[in-house]
Amino acid sequence: MRLDPAQLLQEHFGLTQFRPGQREVIDALLENDAALAVFPTGGGKSLCYQLPALMLEGVTIVVSPLIALMKDQIDFLRSRGIPAARLDSSLSTEEARAVSEQMRSGELKLLYVAPERFNNERFTSSLQRTRIALFAVDEAHCISEWGHNFRPDYLKLAAAAHELGVERVLALTATATPTVVEAICEGFDIPHECAIVTGFYRHNLRLATTPVTATQRDGLLLKRMQSRTPGAAIVYVTLQKTAERVARLLAEAGLPARAYHAGLKPEERSNTQEWWMNADSHIVVATIAFGMGIDKANVRYVYHYNLPKGLESYSQEIGRAGRDGQPSTVELLACPDDVPTLENFVFGDTPTTSALHALVEELLSAGESFEVSEQELSNRHDLRPLVLRTAITYLELLGVLKQGTPFYAGYEIKPLLPLPEIIAGFQGEAARFVEELFAYAKQGRIWYALNPEDAAKALNVERKRVVRALEVMEEHGCVQLKAADVRQRYSRLRPGEDVAALVNELAQRFHRREDAEISRIGQVLELIEHEGCQTNALVGYFGEERAEPCGHCTFCRTGKASRLPPARALPPLPGGLDTDELQALRQSHPTALGEARQVARFLCGLSGPALTKAKLSRHALFGALEEWRFSEVLAWCEGLA
Repeated sequence: MRLDPAQLLQEHFGLTQFRPGQREVIDALLENDAALAVFPTGGGKSLCYQLPALMLEGVTIVVSPLIALMKDQIDFLRSRGIPAARLDSSLSTEEARAVSEQMRSGELKLLYVAPERFNNERFTSSLQRTRIALFAVDEAHCISEWGHNFRPDYLKLAAAAHELGVERVLALTATATPTVVEAICEGFDIPHECAIVTGFYRHNLRLATTPVTATQRDGLLLKRMQSRTPGAAIVYVTLQKTAERVARLLAEAGLPARAYHAGLKPEERSNTQEWWMNADSHIVVATIAFGMGIDKANVRYVYHYNLPKGLESYSQEIGRAGRDGQPSTVELLACPDDVPTLENFVFGDTPTTSALHALVEELLSAGESFEVSEQELSNRHDLRPLVLRTAITYLELLGVLKQGTPFYAGYEIKPLLPLPEIIAGFQGEAARFVEELFAYAKQGRIWYALNPEDAAKALNVERKRVVRALEVMEEHGCVQLKAADVRQRYSRLRPGEDVAALVNELAQRFHRREDAEISRIGQVLELIEHEGCQTNALVGYFGEERAEPCGHCTFCRTGKASRLPPARALPPLPGGLDTDELQALRQSHPTALGEARQVARFLCGLSGPALTKAKLSRHALFGALEEWRFSEVLAWCEGLA
């Protein structure tokens, strides 16, 4: 007999009624084994997998890129007596072993993992021996090639769910246009009637857009902070150095403000987050590394010091205000001088044609089946890791390659017991095999090094037996394992590929993505100057139609559209740049600065593998033209002799 969702809601979560859409999603899961939940930020997506996890036999796997979300939700679930855990790189070997044991024993109800965890062959091997009642994918818009935050590892999750034989699939997101909803449903085989979209309108958010010049912005933000009624606030910025500077500006004015960004040490980020969470009037000045998955209901203010990179990001970030339903202010300090920085990030991810050509040639000449190190490919072809993974994913989508199970080319083994005692823990042939493994491994002072592929050949067994033996020893607490040098396996699906045609197709796809990301920035500017209700325009982007104006956006309150000031005038290129020094630098670093796009990235302050290897990101000219638009810098670089 199936448990009653309403009763579980009361017993485990202390709630008497579901939020809009929650019951519909749970019913779709239970009746059709699949659902998509598109709820606004703070709309209660997590309950859509937390509650079914209690109703179903087996473990619920929650895939999320957000460690902060994992930690907060696990703490909450454990406080309610619900067995939940996470597997991520921050756990010690002992902690990870304990979580794996809980999963194997059936004790665990929810396991949180990042999408990259499915590149871990030991993890996928463990899942294949586990009953997976529900496979929940948060931030599911990342699977869409045309979504605002495409991540190649997400594309593989649908295939992973199928291969693991999961019983149910749930996709969740707060930001999905109708096109992205279609892509998610297609990717995970979710019936369209099981896509539950609750709407994006938030009646309690006072949406303000305030055009400013760069010189006005500090003073205006400070004035807002000093004159407002105290309340928890987030100030979003684009760059780490801006977060530090603006936090310092506010703190020096006597306001409780701290910076938060990915460049801080983990303990600093954790301390700042806890400091902000535990007070009702603190201010965090943060890059977009902050806020995702953090459950603080009484955020009264969200300010955008810099322009957001798109309407999806903007909607997600302002959605962190007023989750308790109380009136809250979200204000965008709109400065057109921010556009070059946002555009430069986009252009910096577009690879050169020659890099794509060299990559395709190497992959197609590697044989029918081959293995590669993504790190080595990234360095060899001057492609950022994410760009490289995207390019290879495109080749998979085109039917050129098929990825096999990733594996680790090396393991380090630390015995936790004397070797004779470890061997004695096994019997017969298994004991002999363990003894042979240690005899084959290269012994160091404390750790043994072992290549499982070579060991399998030497001992005349399958590689998976070597890996399984290592896993069993770790599970028994006999050894500590460190896996390293991840390798990706691929197979060629067709002979005789046209290299030039493939390179052209890849280049077109990257340029289409580039155009789409640049267009997103333009849509933010259009919203600021929109002739009509800005709230309705924003939710309309996500497919929601409203008949009445909101009454509380800038246009509704003033009756007129805002107008952006002109962007700050910059001198003509090269803008005072020492071109002789640049040309000399190019001649001495032909690999890193051989092409116009590489030079443009260097001058705009966008690092890459070749620049890092040549230590050019420390050069005085690095970022010398970061205030100029990349397209203009690129055009100027193409004119260099």
